[in-house]
Amino acid sequence: MKRLEHVSLGTRSVWAGEKDYLVHGATQVPVVHSVSFGYDDIDHWFQVATGKKPGHIYGRNTNPTVQAFEDKVKNLESAQAATSFSTGMAAISNSLATVLSPGDRIVSIKDTYGGTNKIFSEFLPKLNIDVTLCETGNHETLEAEVKKGCKILYLETPTNPTVKITDIERMVKVAHKVGALVFVDNTFATPILQNPLEFGVDLVIHSATKFLGGHADALGGVVCSNDRTLIERIFHYREINGASLDPMAAYLLLRGMKTLHLRVKQQCESAEKIARFLQKHEKVDKVFYPGLETHPNHEIAKQQMRGFGGMLSFAVKGELDSVRKFLPKLKFANKAANLGAVETTVGPARTTSHIENTPEERAALGIPEGLVRYSVGIEEVDDLLDDLKDALSFI
Repeated sequence: MKRLEHVSLGTRSVWAGEKDYLVHGATQVPVVHSVSFGYDDIDHWFQVATGKKPGHIYGRNTNPTVQAFEDKVKNLESAQAATSFSTGMAAISNSLATVLSPGDRIVSIKDTYGGTNKIFSEFLPKLNIDVTLCETGNHETLEAEVKKGCKILYLETPTNPTVKITDIERMVKVAHKVGALVFVDNTFATPILQNPLEFGVDLVIHSATKFLGGHADALGGVVCSNDRTLIERIFHYREINGASLDPMAAYLLLRGMKTLHLRVKQQCESAEKIARFLQKHEKVDKVFYPGLETHPNHEIAKQQMRGFGGMLSFAVKGELDSVRKFLPKLKFANKAANLGAVETTVGPARTTSHIENTPEERAALGIPEGLVRYSVGIEEVDDLLDDLKDALSFI
């Protein structure tokens, strides 16, 4: 019989990380709400508390339901260790804070998620950390900046919301030559489509709120790595600073991940059809989707991904005025600041991914005010195409 790590990602999405946490013959991981975990033997208690024996002490540190979720993500990313957080941004900020110190330098791309960009542009400089942001897709410039020396090279690929792609393997090679760690936000791709650790990445980050959970009902974040010491350091920072994942949220994320491979497969197929439809539509100026041959990073995406994802964005003619007319007419799309859910979710970048940025900042990042981010759900694609066609007719 095949071992779990040798079967398909689809089967692992269902089974990975759960068996060790089943009790009383249950087939589903229980939600353990207990804040504390008791021990009559104080020596055993001490050994658990100091990590010499397995177990749990206090909910801010670890929890069985949360650990089952971490184990599932760890398995899907083929990682050695993982730790989780209350939100995706907590995963990002805690990981950066663990590694960076005053005087350090970080190199990244301009097209990261708005919250991440705020960390780079507003918070890290206050801590005397030098931040250099390069044009996404300009690998030569990115390489040149990394070669000057840095502590972290931080990538997001595909990016939010313009779904640009960075060559992970190429950038890992240059970063490791200068002793830098490489962090990759893999939220858009999910472990189903891309496993950055295979390319030598040091830390993979997910906003579990999005595709992993897939039902828009639980917040969470998670990081994983083949470097156990790095995860231990990040875990220690998180357990002290307190951005712990709630066990009920962990349960919801676990439940959602059982259908991850099915959802992503459907979303990929639908997204490509929708992108090709929009590309030909007279009311649409530009479509951003790595599955299109016209996408500047299409070939890189083909090399490092197993599909092009369920996210796309597009700019309509007439910009924001047209968006105001078009968006309310969509029937099968939640107009909301989320993505990766079973329901299609849509909104302009100015109110979703980059609401924290000013219009001037968004313009500098190459994000038009009329850019629409479209997260494809699992609805029948023909219904989504008809919905888009009807709504665009009001422009």
